[in-house]
Amino acid sequence: MKICAACHANLPKESYSKKQWKLDQRRCKVCTTNKQETQPISTKQDNGNDNELIKSLDSMYLEGTEKKTSDEELFKQPPPGEDCPICFLLLPTFNSGCKYQTCCGKVICSGCIHAPLYDNQGNVVDNEKCPFCRTPQPTSDEEVVERIRKRVEINDPAAIYNLGCFYSRGSHGFPQDYTKALKLYHRAGELGYANAYNHIGNAYHNGRVVEIDKKKAKYYYQLAAIEGDSMARNNLGICEACIGNMDSAIKHFMIAIQGCRPQSLNMMRKLYRDGYATKDDYMKALQTYQTYLSEIKSSQRDEAAAFDSEQFRYY
Repeated sequence: MKICAACHANLPKESYSKKQWKLDQRRCKVCTTNKQETQPISTKQDNGNDNELIKSLDSMYLEGTEKKTSDEELFKQPPPGEDCPICFLLLPTFNSGCKYQTCCGKVICSGCIHAPLYDNQGNVVDNEKCPFCRTPQPTSDEEVVERIRKRVEINDPAAIYNLGCFYSRGSHGFPQDYTKALKLYHRAGELGYANAYNHIGNAYHNGRVVEIDKKKAKYYYQLAAIEGDSMARNNLGICEACIGNMDSAIKHFMIAIQGCRPQSLNMMRKLYRDGYATKDDYMKALQTYQTYLSEIKSSQRDEAAAFDSEQFRYY
């Protein structure tokens, strides 16, 4: 995880090009595509809006700490991942491995997006359409935003989350506004979109709109992880490792590896090298990672990744 110098989101390695990853002032792929310039993190508060948001987040945190999440609940097996609605294979967790369709609200894997479309007679047809609902793909930011807003109106949590990302990054014609982004993440999280809580955890971890608070960051990471977000699970492992709770860290990393988090596999390698994890722990981590890959790999997805690794890489 490293912070983008343009949108200031705490993003995994695959969110950056190889060139940007090596830079001190790195920009993620979305920001480089949208030509977003690097800028300092704003500490300006929007008074009323910020205070209302913070009260809501604090209330959720206090309510959660009163309930005290048990280890049984925290370390239980995450819910199964979703399948691509076209090929019915498990969707990859890599951002470039699948794409949210603003027309129908489906998340479709990179292989099915890249593959040609066929008519009922088996002839190749125009594939500038959604592979699921056959709606023409949007041709402008304005059209993307219009579709997103329509889905936000019907409380589509993925659309609400994506709108939050637009505000966070200042993309698709939106001004960069972390308060609005955080409010949308909060709304999406309450509707069951786990990754939105991971972003709230990042906000507390990095001090974006809210004050830096590692305990609150950890709480929101837990909410996301319990609902199956593997990046939040990886973040929890790092939190525990940083304070010396290696047994808990290993448990978190092992669950994150089930969701194909190579960062967690690298951490297990490091813990094994430093004597905190056993050889059996590391071998199990490798086997878990390979099992996950066998569930998501397909020749169609491989073809897409070979065609454009940055756009269609899925592991």
